[in-house]
Amino acid sequence: MKSLMLPIAAVALLGASLEVAAGNPARGQQIAAQVCAACHGDDGNLVLAPDYPKLGGQHADYLVFALKAYRSGDRDNAVMAPFARDLSDQDIRDLAAWFSRQDSYLVDMPSSRRR
Repeated sequence: MKSLMLPIAAVALLGASLEVAAGNPARGQQIAAQVCAACHGDDGNLVLAPDYPKLGGQHADYLVFALKAYRSGDRDNAVMAPFARDLSDQDIRDLAAWFSRQDSYLVDMPSSRRR
């Protein structure tokens, strides 16, 4: 019986760490309401200008990558940098979990507008 305890404990810890790594969508919703909704809407699908991205339904890993790049300055954007600068890694994972679970209204950009 003792020999089973260690593997069971390891699996439980792994599951808990994966849940944290994936982000908490309920907490992400709270952060989004305070930080993101004014420009991106409550669910990430309302934008104020054509060059503002829709976040609803976007891939979580992409959102994490983009927010970390805004935060570090690797992605230069005068609007996003001040918002992302104060986000922790957990905040970013939580936001990504929230927005990635929303309905998607993303559409492919016409080839004529691609660079």
